[in-house]
Amino acid sequence: MTPAVTRTSTRDIARKAVRAELAQVAFDLVRREGYENVTVNDLATAANVSRSTFLRYIGSKEEAVLSAFAAHGEQVAEALRARPATEDDWTALRRALDTLMERYRQDPQSALVITRLVQDTPALCARHLEKQKGWRPTLARTLAERTGEAEPTTLAHAARAAAALECLDVALDHWTASDGRLDLPGLLDEAFAALAF
Repeated sequence: MTPAVTRTSTRDIARKAVRAELAQVAFDLVRREGYENVTVNDLATAANVSRSTFLRYIGSKEEAVLSAFAAHGEQVAEALRARPATEDDWTALRRALDTLMERYRQDPQSALVITRLVQDTPALCARHLEKQKGWRPTLARTLAERTGEAEPTTLAHAARAAAALECLDVALDHWTASDGRLDLPGLLDEAFAALAF
C-alpha cells in the first residue's frame, strides 16, 4: 500500500512542478507582450510544449496568470484556524490575511506587476474576483468552526468573510496606485479599522 501512495505523491509533486513552470513561462510572456496579444498557442510555444499539454496542466490563459493566487484562499483559512479561539472574528480575519502579506514583502516588485496586470485586464480581474468569491464560504465555515458553534455558518460569518476580502481588495488598490510605495499591511489595517465591528 505504501508504494502506491508514494507513486501518487511523487506524481502529484511532479505535476505541481510542471504546472508552476508553465505558469511562470506564461506569466513572463504575458507581462512582456500584453495579455490580449498572447494566445494559448503562444504560451505553449514559449513553454516548448504542445497546446494540449499546456491546457492539460493549466486549463486556460487566465489560469496561467492567476495560478499565483491559487492557494491563497486555503492559506488564509489555515491561518484563521490557527488563531486563538478567544480572538474576535474580525481581528482573526485581519491576522489571517498576514499570510498573503508575506508574498508582497518578499518580492514587492513582482507582486506589484502581477497585481497591476490583474487589475488592468478585465478578463483577469473578473476571473480573480470570481475565484476570491469562492474563498468566502471556506472562510465563513472556518469562522464558525473556530468558535465551536454547533450551528452551521451564519449570515454574520459570511458577511465578515466577504468584508475582509473586500478590505484586502481596497488595500491592494491603494497600494498599487501608490506604485507599491505605501505600506500594504498598514493599508489593510486601515481598511479593517474603517469597518471594525
